Amino acid sequence: MAPDLDPARVLWTERFPGGAHWSYRARRGTTLRLIDVDGGANASVLLYRADERLERLNIPDTLKAQHTAHLTAGHVLYSDMGRILASISRDTVGWHDPLCGVSDADMVLRRHGVQRYQEHRNAMYRNGKDSLLVEMGKWGLGLRDFVPGVNLFSKVVVDGDGALRFVPQHTKAGDFVELRCEMDTLVLISTAPHPLDPRADYAPGKVALVAWDSGPAAMDDACRLSCPENGRGFQNTDIIYR
Repeated sequence: MAPDLDPARVLWTERFPGGAHWSYRARRGTTLRLIDVDGGANASVLLYRADERLERLNIPDTLKAQHTAHLTAGHVLYSDMGRILASISRDTVGWHDPLCGVSDADMVLRRHGVQRYQEHRNAMYRNGKDSLLVEMGKWGLGLRDFVPGVNLFSKVVVDGDGALRFVPQHTKAGDFVELRCEMDTLVLISTAPHPLDPRADYAPGKVALVAWDSGPAAMDDACRLSCPENGRGFQNTDIIYR
């Protein structure tokens, strides 16, 4: 799935069906390459500090510190303590949505109807919120710990009337984005559809993952140097690992 990587540095690989959910405890210096298998996928991601889960992803600070409303290579994902949980070290997509949150059960019911596990087993309709809550429960987290995340592979823009508009066919098969963990990080992933995806059919895309040993950001890394705020964020992060 990643022929450009040294096989000796690859830690594990996964393939996620659309509408699935997983979670990992990834060590500092591990990079997760998420790959859109067929094009048009969505991967909703939440991040928590692995050894102190009260520290977690803070999207408002992430956007404010970097003066942006979308994420791509060179950006980082801040915790609510001003540290860097992960960096976007490589990205073939160019735009990922940090604004729209995830789908919930009512939204999927209104748009697609009902398809339950009892009758349809793994073809049941899943939503992003419940999927992530299932993964959170495996690590002692719950609804009060649910925070805004980022929707990888999805693009949302603001139209002339000020409304958020989903951009279809934003990604192609094989596009990928890499999240490099700058702390020991709990990573939660749902491949349920984006909440603004207008498709009438429930057809979430497949996502593959390659975890590899990259090491944390070097002193001359582009994410560290992209703005003064990020330099300070990395300094705050590096201190706890000295």
